[in-house]
Amino acid sequence: MNIEMASRQLEALGNTTRLTLYRILVRAGRSGLAVGQVQERLGMPASTLSHHLKRLVDTGLVRQERAGTSLICHAEYPAMEALLGFLADECCADESGCAPAQEAVAQAEAG
Repeated sequence: MNIEMASRQLEALGNTTRLTLYRILVRAGRSGLAVGQVQERLGMPASTLSHHLKRLVDTGLVRQERAGTSLICHAEYPAMEALLGFLADECCADESGCAPAQEAVAQAEAG
């Protein structure tokens, strides 16, 4: 991952509504949630939800797929793991035996 992509993803998650939305999708697991279900959980108008979803999709943190008449939203776990790894990769890089970095990488890999 490059710093530009990490910056875009962190910027997208820097919005309280998008972070809440993303956490809902992460909690939903690999099966994802229909847009209507997400809208119910957040209690927001469809147009507002669409705006926030677009930002997350554009940064690669979320993907959407059609299932019949429903639009299903999924957290992109590999993208999340890459972002977490990017943040932890250089933790204490100038200090030998940094336990926080080793623990963070192990947790990200355990998924």
